[in-house]
Amino acid sequence: MRHRAARVVRLILFSMLLLAGFASSLVGAWVPPAGAQATAPAAPVAPTANASTVRVIEARGVINPTLAHYVDRSIVQAEQDGVAIVVVQLDTPGGLDTSMRQIIQRILAARVPVVVYVGPAGGRAGSAGVYITYAAHVAAMAPNTNIGSATPVAMGEGGEQQMSPEMRAKVNNDATAFIRSLAEQHNRNGDWAEQAVRQGANVTAQEALRLGIVDIVAADVPDLMRQLDGRTVTTVAGPFTLHTGALSVERVQMGYVDALLHAISDPTIAYILLSLGTMGLFFELSNPGSVLPGMVGGICLLLGFYALGTLPVNYAGVLLMGFALLLFTVDVFAPTHGVLSTGGLISFILGSLLLFNVPEFGPWLGVSFWTIGGVSTVMAGFFVVVARLVARSQDAQVTTGREGLIGATGEARSALDPGGMVFVDGALWDATAIGGQVAAGERVEVLALEGLRLTVRGVLSSVSSPR
Repeated sequence: MRHRAARVVRLILFSMLLLAGFASSLVGAWVPPAGAQATAPAAPVAPTANASTVRVIEARGVINPTLAHYVDRSIVQAEQDGVAIVVVQLDTPGGLDTSMRQIIQRILAARVPVVVYVGPAGGRAGSAGVYITYAAHVAAMAPNTNIGSATPVAMGEGGEQQMSPEMRAKVNNDATAFIRSLAEQHNRNGDWAEQAVRQGANVTAQEALRLGIVDIVAADVPDLMRQLDGRTVTTVAGPFTLHTGALSVERVQMGYVDALLHAISDPTIAYILLSLGTMGLFFELSNPGSVLPGMVGGICLLLGFYALGTLPVNYAGVLLMGFALLLFTVDVFAPTHGVLSTGGLISFILGSLLLFNVPEFGPWLGVSFWTIGGVSTVMAGFFVVVARLVARSQDAQVTTGREGLIGATGEARSALDPGGMVFVDGALWDATAIGGQVAAGERVEVLALEGLRLTVRGVLSSVSSPR
């Protein structure tokens, strides 16, 4: 009864964990809107010509809510500290439209000049990165970098949404108007920006400079500062001339929490976290008392749900993976010789294939077939091993407690006619013999336990009558 009650409690906690996980996946993508921190009581300090610091923010990876929140907070802090210039060093394959617009709104509302520098060498400003570069007060690129491929893709609960020609035209027109407005505000090439949206155009740094897409091509940040010296820019605080010759460069890194949340928002890492969480919880449910696997599995599963909340996922894939975990769990409480676990493994593989089924959204959003195959193979082996351990534990004879005494043998310490004393399992017990008198010193077998009195019989009398 105790084991059954413990399993019921674990099942309830497991269900609550799943509900919390799905809730976090739905709201995990929410961050304070761009500019929300700018309304804090402390008023930002307007940049001045004699400010002595250039603050460099590194924005690498997918544009998602975590990165948008980091850039927003960093610009607000730079305003409050009164730095001269904020440089956003950008290297991104693209990202989410909502997060991109949060960053752009923060840049447009900044009282300090914001320079977007696509770098280092080998970096890129793809998709959403094009819009962010066009929104900067000064746009710069490092040699051997590229910019472009800004065609929007509609996402929904089922992954990429197939749009009608009319709807696609509306989406492209909206994106084109948006990027043209940014180009006009900063006097950049609006025609090429439209090509990047409608045709996925992509150019190198030198071509971007020649076409008027960016303002500067600089080898590094010090070179960028030399070329910025004497340039006039206009922010919401008004126009002023940059004097960057004697400015010191200060780099700001992501905090540990932001770096962790941004790292797990990678589709492959999110998928592995979900897989590890599934195996950890299954091991805990099938082996009550193994605290560490359940704790690690729960943390991995919740982090995986958070990552899903920051990514455009196919919720059919999420539900299939959740259904797989449910089948694995039911198979623990109602063993079906692996039938439910096999169905759960098939459901998990199908969910893995559908989870990020958005090939045209960008190469950054997806999990390779090799990863899915490797994780599924490891999971299949894991469940085979655990299922065998569970079956073996269920078939094993109980050796402790009340049930463990039944069938145990001992020695009669006094004659049993029918009552007397016996020595069983390291202790003396009152006993009642059935099937005839038992002499002192004779071996006895325990048949039942009532309170603290055993019912026994002589071992010799049990040879002709099986238990």
